[in-house]
Amino acid sequence: QVQLVESGGGLVQTGGSQRLSCAASGRALSRYNMGWFRQAPGKEREFVAVISWSVGSTYYADSVKGRFTISGDNAKNTVYLQMTSLNAEDTAVYYCAAGQGPGLLYKPTYYNYWGQGTQVTVSS
Repeated sequence: QVQLVESGGGLVQTGGSQRLSCAASGRALSRYNMGWFRQAPGKEREFVAVISWSVGSTYYADSVKGRFTISGDNAKNTVYLQMTSLNAEDTAVYYCAAGQGPGLLYKPTYYNYWGQGTQVTVSS
C-alpha cells in the first residue's frame, strides 16, 4: 500500500508559478511510475505529467509542455510538479498517483494509488 499526500496548492496570479509536492509513505516511490493529473469543475480528470523511474524519462501533456516540470526525490520519497506561466485554464484540483499498470501511462486506469488532491486556482 502507498499513501500519497499532495500539498502546495493555493491561489496564484496569472503568469505566476507554483510548486506542488506529493509525499508518499508505505513504499518507495521508485517502485512506481508517478503521475500528476488534474480535474477542473465539470471536466474529466486529465493527464498532466508522469515520471518513469525505470527508464528515467518524463512525459507531459501538450497543454503544459514547456511550462511544467515533474521531478522526484527518492531520499524524501516525494514527487514535485513545478508549474510556471500559469493561466486560468490551469485552475483545477491536482492529484498525484502511483502506478504499475498495466496500460498507458497517461490513462488514470494505469494508477493504483491516488492522493486526495490539492486545489490550484489561477486568478487574473
